[in-house]
Amino acid sequence: MQPSEKRLEQLKEEEKRTTLILKKDERDFVDRLIREGKESGIKQLISKMLDVYRSMMIYDWRFPGEYYCGISRVAFVNVELLSILIQNIPKEKLYDTGKKIGDALKVSMEATIGVDAFKQKNWEAIFTRLSIQGFGYFYLKDKYLLLKTPFLNDVLLWEGILEGLFDITLETKNFVPPLVFEIKPTV
Repeated sequence: MQPSEKRLEQLKEEEKRTTLILKKDERDFVDRLIREGKESGIKQLISKMLDVYRSMMIYDWRFPGEYYCGISRVAFVNVELLSILIQNIPKEKLYDTGKKIGDALKVSMEATIGVDAFKQKNWEAIFTRLSIQGFGYFYLKDKYLLLKTPFLNDVLLWEGILEGLFDITLETKNFVPPLVFEIKPTV
């Protein structure tokens, strides 16, 4: 086998072309997402869908809208219903409630993706898991933690969640999304 033939064989093994046949309404939907700028292209959309599929361990689904992720049962829920529940928590208890949620998330992250949430080097994996589960999009920039499009907007709740999850102290820099928190040094 000549070098060029050998390289051609390697390429065939590495990459495969797949043709998808979409129904008209499916293609219209994809085209609309691209046209509105929500997706940059069909390849990127399918890659994202595959990432979500792998990340959510969708093969573990028990019922529509519910799956098990390690020790945690995850369900798709209506944000408005959660907001109603949270509105009924007294304001002075929001931070403590968030802290308990953060502690539960910490245990879930350790059990499902096998990372210690207290180590900042693991935060990116946790951010990815949280965004896949619909919590919002998290970014770390220097000493600031940014939360875009949070599924719940109460800043006290989020401060508690993030402090409980990462065992850090935060100072809130703004009170409407995107939420910005400054990570305070531990004493």
